[in-house]
Amino acid sequence: MESRGSVPARPVSYEGVWRFTAPATDVSVPQARHAVRDLLDRQGVPLDEDIAQGLLLIVSELVTNAVKHAALLSPELAVEVAVGAEWIRVSVEDNHPYRPTALETDYAQTGGRGLLLVREITREAGGACDVAHTAGGGKVIWAALPLTVGP
Repeated sequence: MESRGSVPARPVSYEGVWRFTAPATDVSVPQARHAVRDLLDRQGVPLDEDIAQGLLLIVSELVTNAVKHAALLSPELAVEVAVGAEWIRVSVEDNHPYRPTALETDYAQTGGRGLLLVREITREAGGACDVAHTAGGGKVIWAALPLTVGP
């Protein structure tokens, strides 16, 4: 039998990177969530429903954090969605230099657990998340999830 060389993988039709900006105001939270959902539907990204719901919750939490904690120094935020053949990554960037940390569970507090929630959703899905500084002195917070549920 004659073997043929391996054929390089072609990009899947739903792969790509999309970025949009929004004002750092409360109305941007549901708008960002809907924009990401519409993008995923329009591109035909094959997301498991649990992963999709987790991803949209992550978008809401990250945009909420930017609105609540960075708007004074960063009146605009950017949301980026990057989709590969087997993963999806969402990130929110602002120009505020403060690098947030996930608070531990404190049931006396009524808020402040958004990053803890993001970290937990990401971990349960078998993904990763982190915060990085940008060249302009701000930060980008990202979460990457597999397109299908892990073991």
